[in-house]
Amino acid sequence: MGENKKLMQAGEWYLPDDEELEAESRRRADLCSAYNGTSGQGLPDAEGRERILGELLGSVAEDVRIRPPFNCDFGTYISIGARTFINFGAVFLDCAPITVGSDVQIGPNVQLLTPTHELDTERRRAGWERASPVTIGDNVWLGAGVIVCPGVTIGENTVVGAGSVVTKNLPAGVLAVGNPARVVRELG
Repeated sequence: MGENKKLMQAGEWYLPDDEELEAESRRRADLCSAYNGTSGQGLPDAEGRERILGELLGSVAEDVRIRPPFNCDFGTYISIGARTFINFGAVFLDCAPITVGSDVQIGPNVQLLTPTHELDTERRRAGWERASPVTIGDNVWLGAGVIVCPGVTIGENTVVGAGSVVTKNLPAGVLAVGNPARVVRELG
């Protein structure tokens, strides 16, 4: 394993323009293209779609439905629990682990983002980045267009309103909305 991949997996600053990481990204691009090519008419059989997801993702449980187009950085760092539904246009940037629980509902155009870039101008221009995991608990609902930022955990049974930007952890069993997302009430 190369130095930049080791640094990426450790959550340290790394350079993504690396031959090993680019090869993994090409693998992802081919699999996403194959999966996204199944949209609309002429969907392949469920077994074919499951096979592509099984090759693309690190872990995918039973009865997971992902509507194309779906895009990610690597795929191998994504784990999705049983009976989860992911609507059109999802973007999962998995430079660090993305863990999605069971029975999760993800609206269209949701982004789960693990990478962040250097604030120092020179280092940012040089391409330095690092990544922090994103964790979505069981039975969470992310409304359309939600953005979840690096390092965020959303507790089970929480609902995040459409268009919200989640910059900090959210506890279990709440409704959160806004930019930045804030808890507006507990859910019974």
